[in-house]
Amino acid sequence: MKFSYKGIIIVLSIAFIVSACGSKKEQGHQGHTSNGDLQEKTASVEVLPSFLKGQSEQIRLVYEAAGKATDILKWIPCYCGCGESARHTSNMNCFVKEVNQDGSLVWDDHGTRCGVCLQIAAQSIKMKQEGKTLKEIRSYIDKTFEKGYAKPTDTPMPN
Repeated sequence: MKFSYKGIIIVLSIAFIVSACGSKKEQGHQGHTSNGDLQEKTASVEVLPSFLKGQSEQIRLVYEAAGKATDILKWIPCYCGCGESARHTSNMNCFVKEVNQDGSLVWDDHGTRCGVCLQIAAQSIKMKQEGKTLKEIRSYIDKTFEKGYAKPTDTPMPN
């Protein structure tokens, strides 16, 4: 897995400041889910969704990294409350709803408004880059977010 982690440390710093998801909901735009998240399909992980236009470089970098790290983030729970509000099953869903057989992705804009989501993704990807196992990453995220955050998504444990 090769991709740039430029800006991940900056995002972590920003994400520590933001402790919960925003409540901003766009309305009337095709592709929104019932909870207000915008979803957009692109041909591949190399094509970022148009809803990232106007977002900060740090958010775009986390999305780029998350799209390429779905094999990590699908094992990591999110602690922002999106399991209940958006029916997410892991931190991956805050950025990517699904990766299709043909290589296309359905992106989700939830992560653009949520510091918790950004922090969990950035920290998980950084730890994997440092050589940590999925179980080590999961344990760290669970311990870090178990108190003072929302109920985690119902994410299976990695093997």
